[in-house]
Amino acid sequence: MRFPGRAAPPNGSADPGSLALPRVTSRIAAFMAKTLAIADLEVRKLRHDPSELFTRAIQPALWLVVFGQVISRGRVVATGDLPYLDFLVPGILAQSVLFIAIFNGISVIWERDLGIVHKFLASPTPRAALVLGKALAGGARAVTQAVVVVLLAVLLGVHLRWNLGALAGVVVFVVLGAAVFSTFSLIVACLVKTRERFMGVGQVLTMPLFFASNAIYPISMRPGWLQTISRLNPLTYQVDALRHLLLPGVGVVPIGLEVDLGVLATALTLLTAVSARLYPKIVT
Repeated sequence: MRFPGRAAPPNGSADPGSLALPRVTSRIAAFMAKTLAIADLEVRKLRHDPSELFTRAIQPALWLVVFGQVISRGRVVATGDLPYLDFLVPGILAQSVLFIAIFNGISVIWERDLGIVHKFLASPTPRAALVLGKALAGGARAVTQAVVVVLLAVLLGVHLRWNLGALAGVVVFVVLGAAVFSTFSLIVACLVKTRERFMGVGQVLTMPLFFASNAIYPISMRPGWLQTISRLNPLTYQVDALRHLLLPGVGVVPIGLEVDLGVLATALTLLTAVSARLYPKIVT
């Protein structure tokens, strides 16, 4: 059937519309392949220095073993029927993800000093793929920390949900949260451009992000202005999702996994766009 004003394609030629979808699919596949290549390159660095995993495990261990035990005995934080140590575990897991990811950007400064960034920028790899690859590598580091925190929680007698779907969701939100803060870290690295300034800014940002979230006490305990800040903090949504997925019979009403996922995915998209735009400026 022919429509008026529309010429039939010549014999042997395909309709342009039929070629659009394969082209888009091919570009997406190429983009993902380049992103995973960058991520694999970053993860290989971790294989050469696995001691980083052990040193980073000390801080969450102290929070759970010391802080969690003391506050649990004091019963100073109202968490309903949920024991405070159980309430704390997802927050400390999110904290370890944050502390790993927020300093991920310093690797870009090292790479610039070694001339590696210039080679990346001269390649046909999209800037967004470079950013996402580094973000996914931060997620891989964070997953190893998640395993450490979960094992500590089991040793401390915390009751966790061992449903396979819930554990898969935990991995997704750990990687997603790490990617968000890794891209944010990359933005900071592109702006400050020196290791000394980056470390200073990173240390300034980590604790406000942590304490302004719902990691160690419920949002409802805070004054109104601080509740508003907490709801603007991406870490709040990561903690909420992890708490909902890890703990059976959560006494604290979660925000909702759909909202948590939407907020973190939106934040990652916006931060990736900004990071990709700023990434070439690290060399100037």
